Amino acid sequence: MSQYFAIVPAAGSGSRMGQSTPKQYSPLLGKPLIWHTLSTLCNHPSIAQVYVVLSPADTIWASFDWSAFNGRLTPLYCGGEQRADSVRNALRVLHGPQHHVREDDWVMVHDAARACLSTDHLNALIQQLGHDDVGGLLAVPVADTVKRADSHQRCAETVPRDGLWQAQTPQMFRYAVLRGALDRARNVTDEASAVEAVGLQPKLVAADMTNLKVTWPLDLHMAELILRDRKDQA
Repeated sequence: MSQYFAIVPAAGSGSRMGQSTPKQYSPLLGKPLIWHTLSTLCNHPSIAQVYVVLSPADTIWASFDWSAFNGRLTPLYCGGEQRADSVRNALRVLHGPQHHVREDDWVMVHDAARACLSTDHLNALIQQLGHDDVGGLLAVPVADTVKRADSHQRCAETVPRDGLWQAQTPQMFRYAVLRGALDRARNVTDEASAVEAVGLQPKLVAADMTNLKVTWPLDLHMAELILRDRKDQA
């Protein structure tokens, strides 16, 4: 039976946050932001192991206590310049003698900065894709009117939003499909784009806007509100 594994690329600096510390280590409810991301993945019963991909020069990771994840979390110091490089490097490691991830195993790739991922999000992904021929990703239909800007930041046109979705993560594909796609499609911003580039059509699994990506300082406050609200309702 195929197993589920998760890769979390965390080798970037998060420069848009305007701070010297990499974004993934920003404080959120008394923990580094990435702690909340990893907690949901590590505590899901279907996920066998979670791999966080760090920069070889990362000196901050070891300053935190990760023992709460009870051996289900493995750091890999093989991060690259771009997200796709980090994922590609991790896939090579996972197919090696130490980790034994098989070609038909499922691999989820999740943004380190999506700290509000929930168990329900993961359940939907696994239930809808577990027997899919291609795989897919969490996403939300575009609700707002979309404008395309010109070089002067003026409206050049209104883009029809019918059929448009905003991609999120995790994005989940079989190991062999994902590795083959990333080896062939080098300049992509997400895994689904690489899979599309080799002629496959990933499935869109409806999520919601609580699975936000922390990109700007205000996003960190939004993430705190979401996590506090969930804790109050638990």
